[in-house]
Amino acid sequence: MDPITQGVIGAVLPQAVTRHKNHLAIAGLFGLLGGMAPDLDVLIFSDTDPLLFLEYHRQFSHSLLFIPFGGFICGLILYLMLGRRWGITLLLSCCYCGLGYATHALLDACTSYGTQLLWPFSNARIAWNTMPIVDPLYTLPILILVLFAAVNKNPVLARIALVWVLIYPCIGLLQRDRAEAAGWELADQRGHNVIQLKAKPSFGNLIVWKVVYETEQRYYVDAVRVALSKRFYYGDSVEKLVIARDLPWLDRQSQQANDLDRFRWFSNGYIAKDPNNQYRLIDVRYSLVPNEIAEMWSIELSRQAGLQEHAVYRSVRELTLVQRQAFLSMLFGKEL
Repeated sequence: MDPITQGVIGAVLPQAVTRHKNHLAIAGLFGLLGGMAPDLDVLIFSDTDPLLFLEYHRQFSHSLLFIPFGGFICGLILYLMLGRRWGITLLLSCCYCGLGYATHALLDACTSYGTQLLWPFSNARIAWNTMPIVDPLYTLPILILVLFAAVNKNPVLARIALVWVLIYPCIGLLQRDRAEAAGWELADQRGHNVIQLKAKPSFGNLIVWKVVYETEQRYYVDAVRVALSKRFYYGDSVEKLVIARDLPWLDRQSQQANDLDRFRWFSNGYIAKDPNNQYRLIDVRYSLVPNEIAEMWSIELSRQAGLQEHAVYRSVRELTLVQRQAFLSMLFGKEL
C-alpha cells in the first residue's frame, strides 16, 4: 500500500482508542510514523544484487511476530525525540506507535503484492487481493477525518474513520469474489481446465479487475468490470515458462539461474517469457492495463553473462497515452 495510506491508517487506530482527548494530535502523529515505519525495509538493497530488495521488502519488518519489537523501537525513538518534551510517557509513546505499526502488515496483505506475515516460520507471501495499492476513495475520507479529529480533539471522528478502514476492504472482498466468479465463467465458456485462478484489483479502484488463470500449458489474462453488471475486456494468453525448453542454454549452477528461482518465488510462480523479448521474464500477474500481458516488473537474462553475474531487474511504471485511454475506457464501461 502507498505510504500516505499506511500513515493515515496508522494514525486512526491510536486516535480511536486513546482516552486522552488532548493527545489526539500526538497519538495521530506517532501512529502515522509507526504506520509508515515497516517500509523502511526498502533501504535494504544492494548495488551488485538487484533482486535483494525483493527478498527483504515486506519480510521481517512486516511479520506479525515483529510488531511488538517494531512498535517499541519506534516508540522509544519518538519518545526521546518528541515525547518527553511534550509530556508523553514512554509507555504511551510505545502504545501509540505500536498500534500504528500493527496496522501496516495487515493492510499490505489486503493487496496482491504479497506480505510475509508468518516470517520466520514461513516465507509464504500472503496476498488477499482485496485492495489496490493506491485508492483515493479509500484514503481521502480517512485523511480528512484524522485531521479533523486532531484539530477538534474529537475521537468520534477517528472512530468513524476506523469504521471506513474496516468496511472498504470488505467491499473489496465482495468485489474480488464477483470478479473471480466472472473469471471462472469465462474459463468455462472457453472449455479450459483451470489449475488456479486469481483476480486482483486494477490501479486505484474496485471496479475493474485483472483476472489471471492457469491451465496446464498457458496463462490467460483478461479484465472484467464488475459494477451493477459485469463486462469482459478480453486479453491474451502466454505459454508458461519451461526452463528446459525455453532456456536450454541457462547453466543451473549460475547466479542467473538462482535469480530466476528468486523471481519465481516472488511471483508465486506466475512467470512467462516476454512476448517481445525472449530473454526477459515477466510476472504475469501485473500489467499497467489489466487485460494486457506486458511487463510491469521483470528480469532479463543474458547468454553472455558469467557464472557470477546477476540477472537485470526491470520495472515499468508509466502509462502511454494509448494505455491510459484503454484503462479509462474500462473504468467507465466503454468499448475499447
